[in-house]
Amino acid sequence: MPEVVSAVSRREALKCMAFGSAGTLFALAGGVLTPVGLARAADDHQGAARLGKPLFVQISDSHIGFHKDANPDVNGTLSATIDLVNGMREQPALILHTGDITHLSKPEEFDVAQQLLARLRTSELHTVPGEHDVADATVTEYFNRFGKSSDNRGYYSFDHAGVHFVALINVLQARDGGAGALGDEQLAWAQADLRARTASTPIVVFAHMPLWNVYEPWGWRTSDADALLGELRRFGSATVLNGHIHQIVQKVEGNITFHTAPSTAYPQPAPGQGPGPGPLKVAPDELAHRLGVTSVSLRTHPRSLLVSDIALA
Repeated sequence: MPEVVSAVSRREALKCMAFGSAGTLFALAGGVLTPVGLARAADDHQGAARLGKPLFVQISDSHIGFHKDANPDVNGTLSATIDLVNGMREQPALILHTGDITHLSKPEEFDVAQQLLARLRTSELHTVPGEHDVADATVTEYFNRFGKSSDNRGYYSFDHAGVHFVALINVLQARDGGAGALGDEQLAWAQADLRARTASTPIVVFAHMPLWNVYEPWGWRTSDADALLGELRRFGSATVLNGHIHQIVQKVEGNITFHTAPSTAYPQPAPGQGPGPGPLKVAPDELAHRLGVTSVSLRTHPRSLLVSDIALA
């Protein structure tokens, strides 16, 4: 079993979570899901409890098997993330992993990832695949390990604590410059699934690639998601989560909150900065300026999310 990040103390790892490895905690407050920076939640003695009962943590883009300069120890940063989650005062009942668990879909990468994720104290882990998880020739390694919930389709739904969760796969039919795609069959299933829920039911939809247009030139979107998003507009609270872009980006549109999670492996450039997406190496003395935590609180009148970003430097 790989050891937790070695060059820094556990306290420093939890405070900094180098290479963007802090995930996101979601609390349920007044029927509205509120994202809170995971590093803040773990370090704060009261944590997110002041905003509501912790509901789940989102982890994304672990890329087990990646060994390049942007982060030569992805096992260590995932392990530090798990320590952070396990150290929370009140354990969330769910963990969502929004894809790219591995880097090359190799059996040994999945083996290491499963060993690490097994250390989570939470009672329930739900996943969707990223494009790096379905890169094997037979597209079976991910489904052999994580396909049971979806009957090997990659999409499924479940309920927890009065919240309806919809897990989607948008990495098997990439098109239009690398954009994700859901496909007609999955879209029809998702629309029928959502139409069976009352408008007062809080909804969480999660997938790997963005279900909204983050940056079209880099394919950071899902080409056929509009029909799905149209179904979400009637709900009083809908939260759409993804990974893939290795940075926190958030948008609120009506009652829909869109939120992307940071990676546990390495950062990527901000949209449009540089020639394209990919692992971003930064100098050690710049790292703290590039990373940070996002604190999101709930404003009562009018009910909305207030977001503030805090750099580690």
